[in-house]
Amino acid sequence: MARFAHTVTVEALDRGWFEEAAGALVDLLDASREGPGGSVVLADGRPVEGLRLLKGRHLRPGARYGEVPAVPEEAGEVPVEHAAGEVPVEHAGAGEVPVEHAAAEAGDSPDAPQAVVLRTWRPSHSVEVESLVEEDGMSLKVGLRLSEPRRPRAVELSLSGHKPGGGSLYRFSGRGKADLAAWWAAVDRLPSAPPAARAPVSGRAVHRLAEARLTLTPRPAEDGSWRITVVLSMRGRWLLRPVGAVVLFFARGPVERGLREAAESAAEEWNTALAELTPSHGEALRAEIADALVNPDGATPL
Repeated sequence: MARFAHTVTVEALDRGWFEEAAGALVDLLDASREGPGGSVVLADGRPVEGLRLLKGRHLRPGARYGEVPAVPEEAGEVPVEHAAGEVPVEHAGAGEVPVEHAAAEAGDSPDAPQAVVLRTWRPSHSVEVESLVEEDGMSLKVGLRLSEPRRPRAVELSLSGHKPGGGSLYRFSGRGKADLAAWWAAVDRLPSAPPAARAPVSGRAVHRLAEARLTLTPRPAEDGSWRITVVLSMRGRWLLRPVGAVVLFFARGPVERGLREAAESAAEEWNTALAELTPSHGEALRAEIADALVNPDGATPL
């Protein structure tokens, strides 16, 4: 097994603000409802940008969300001007598609945009979503589960992919988990204390020929920032372990460089985002999150 490690320094995120923002976001979505044409509308009546109910009931298991593609204004099709609303009775004749069915049909069409399916919506316990993505000839199934969303305790990610007709060499899977409770406990230690024995963030990817493990372990620095150690372990599987060891021996330099560059880039983006953040609280925070949902391009730092 080959092991690679790199440590980066990032600005600390305030736990209280993070949990308050997460709770406000969940509450805003929990109070939302289905609007005209499948739009998702906040309690104040404003539609959430880029989020549309394609199939099922809003915030119920099985609900499918995404974007409905524009329908060309041709004979036998729904006029574009009615795509986001209801079709007048006089236009719902033979050969035309009522809008209440257009979203469902778009969600089932192979040419429809990618959609996210809601599996669980229990804001006090867990939220779980699943997405099937087709990209570069690969089919990817992604699952995300958030425990105790109003004060997030853990995030779990699952991933599986295959290329239709490509055989076992084109199949892979992965799982990851971020134990947020363990993360906060790790960064609340004294800077002189040893790092956490168990990494709060871990992931594992498996392919027929090899597997990889990734862990992130934080610890506080003297100046209040966080030092995060990223560890990547790789090895071949089955009879290919000796071959994998040889390959990794010669590829060690590029892999180490790739891990270092990826970690440094992620840390830079994190620090830039936090530098632009102006934390607010209470109703001001809730209003800013609502504005970001309605107009993400015009949102200001929270």
